[in-house]
Amino acid sequence: METAQKHPHPNYIKIWVYLFVLTVFEVGIAFVSHFSKTTLLIILLFLAVWKALLVALYFMHLRFERWNLRVIAIIPIPLALILIIMVLQEGL
Repeated sequence: METAQKHPHPNYIKIWVYLFVLTVFEVGIAFVSHFSKTTLLIILLFLAVWKALLVALYFMHLRFERWNLRVIAIIPIPLALILIIMVLQEGL
């Protein structure tokens, strides 16, 4: 039986501050920007993916897991990309 590996605890407060700053940035861009709808959508989707990646890596501890568990988390990404492309095409 495999024993649990010790890993350093991430600085959750720092990650939370990053997520908060990204959220404030998203809200600011959404309400203040003069970008086209497509550009705004691309920027907001990029920031949402960035935040989801931070949550998955640190709060779900994927950063400290073996590669085979990371692959299970990565498999849905192509589906998400297809859905994002479909949303972008719908907005045009």
